[in-house]
Amino acid sequence: MPVKKGLGRGLSALISDTEEEYDGALKESDNTPKDAAVEISISLIDPNVNQPRKNFDDAGLLELTNSIRVHGIISPIILVPVGSRYMIISGERRYRAAKKAGLMTVPAIVRNYTQKQIDEISLIENLQREDLNPIETAIAIKKLMNEYKYTQEEVADRIGKSRPAVANTLRLLALTQPVIDLVANGKLSPGHARCLVVVEDPDAQLDLARKGMDNKVSVREFEKIVKAYLSPKPEKKAVEQSLELKDLVSRMQRVFATKVTALGNDNRGRIYIDYYNRDDLDRIVEIVETVQKTKPPEME
Repeated sequence: MPVKKGLGRGLSALISDTEEEYDGALKESDNTPKDAAVEISISLIDPNVNQPRKNFDDAGLLELTNSIRVHGIISPIILVPVGSRYMIISGERRYRAAKKAGLMTVPAIVRNYTQKQIDEISLIENLQREDLNPIETAIAIKKLMNEYKYTQEEVADRIGKSRPAVANTLRLLALTQPVIDLVANGKLSPGHARCLVVVEDPDAQLDLARKGMDNKVSVREFEKIVKAYLSPKPEKKAVEQSLELKDLVSRMQRVFATKVTALGNDNRGRIYIDYYNRDDLDRIVEIVETVQKTKPPEME
């Protein structure tokens, strides 16, 4: 099965498939064309409790409400009949805004779909509108896979995404709940969050997540932070120096009147003598020359 990239398949293609499968059912009720919008009482409409989108932006909903008060609903919502009532398949945000605007009816297209098609269309409609946060998308994809036994490749084909994109989205669900909440609330990007899947300790995962919140660092830099946590460099043990060596360093500092540092121990190491200007250097040279002049003859 070929892998789709982007939203190649899309909602329209899936709806087209559905119409072919259920053409007879759509025509049996009356002579109304199946794509014709009809006015349906808001009191007869119920949201889809399994709708992937759980969060609706209040400010955006208010803007849509004001627009509907002035212009009405331009694009009909999609419904399926459930007994004597109707359930929303596409357009819950318009439905909510219409209720706030005080409308008694809304334009709607009524279609017959199976539960499987309802789940797919609800997910695709939200994906194409970019209405879902990454966690809502992951949960909806996982639901399709669990309920309809789709493989990652099959579900990718159905929703018009590549298989790697589906796999990366599902990885977010392996995170601990506090980190999942950060992603859902938009405080941690999916790219940053995926770096944390390999961190097993819940507390460490959350601590690291806070370092990557609000794009404080790039994803690449964040990967380095996570790798550093997973593979910390061993601390170098300080070399114990004898009292005699420490005393020698102190005496050299007094003689040269500058900083003297000893690295190592009595058996092996280095001694550094710092100078900060030409006067310091001249003084050190003078001391060395004096030592040479007073050197015993047997050392020549």
